[in-house]
Amino acid sequence: MAEDYYKTLGVSRNASPDEIQKAYRDMARKYHPDLNPDDDSAKKKFQQIQTAFDVLNDSSKRELYDRYGSSFESMSAGAPGGGPRSGAWTAQGGGGVEDVDFSQFFGERFGSREHPAAGGFGDIFSQFTRAGAGQRRRRTARRGRDIHSELHVPFQTAVSGGEMHLSVHRGEGKVETISVQIPPGIEDGQKMRLRGQGEPLPEGGGHAGDILLTIRVAPHPYFTRRGKNLYVKLPLLVSEAMLGAKVDVPTPTGTVSLKVPPGTSGGTRLRIKGHGIKPKSGGAGDLFAEVQIVLPKKIDESGRKLAEKLSQYEPADPRRELRW
Repeated sequence: MAEDYYKTLGVSRNASPDEIQKAYRDMARKYHPDLNPDDDSAKKKFQQIQTAFDVLNDSSKRELYDRYGSSFESMSAGAPGGGPRSGAWTAQGGGGVEDVDFSQFFGERFGSREHPAAGGFGDIFSQFTRAGAGQRRRRTARRGRDIHSELHVPFQTAVSGGEMHLSVHRGEGKVETISVQIPPGIEDGQKMRLRGQGEPLPEGGGHAGDILLTIRVAPHPYFTRRGKNLYVKLPLLVSEAMLGAKVDVPTPTGTVSLKVPPGTSGGTRLRIKGHGIKPKSGGAGDLFAEVQIVLPKKIDESGRKLAEKLSQYEPADPRRELRW
């Protein structure tokens, strides 16, 4: 029986994108392989959750799934070899001119391999590629099979970069461990290419294929990201919010002291400049701390009197501008 992706994530068929993302985060925290290293069933469950999320979080895939069920994949599957080149990271080695689609750098007006523009860069680069076409065919004819795999990366490693290890199953039951350097700022769903780490030719000689990795970033229990910016919920006591305070906030590069102005309300976002994601190229993002007021769970008589006295200083109607 085909798997029901909605049931896998525990949401209704009319669930909103936010509900789907929240359900995914909650279940991913529970079943992530890093948190259940000795539980094979948890690993299988996590893979099912990831597959369901990949479909339901994509509006076009979700529409096809709702219409045709899981068989939609056979209708929308593209050519083998993974996604577009522009989404791939090269982890080892370098490519020649034939590995680059110049339209991604110069725009459509300069053309691409499939639709070269008349004159300009399109014609120039198409001449290079035509001249070397025969040589490329001879070079790529003797090449092993590519391996497609997924690599699950902790949120912190995706933000700051680091080393991960990938287990590759070779012939005769051998398992090889390959070190993968994760660049800082890599995003969920992004591609990496490990050149020459794929399958060798069965008869020997030639070149080994590549490993094409799809990165899956695990959710963080407190932090989220949007582009290069990070977001975190910052709990504050009533006294800290009213009187102002200096509080410690963890960041990817260490703990920083954040000044909270007196009279800060819940929901206020305080910006910590330059403490977001720092990719290899380009400037760093920012960290935004959203204030959450934490109230005491139990209040005695003296606390009640204090709250009543405090009400004298509160706004007359904090909801006067609230509208439908």
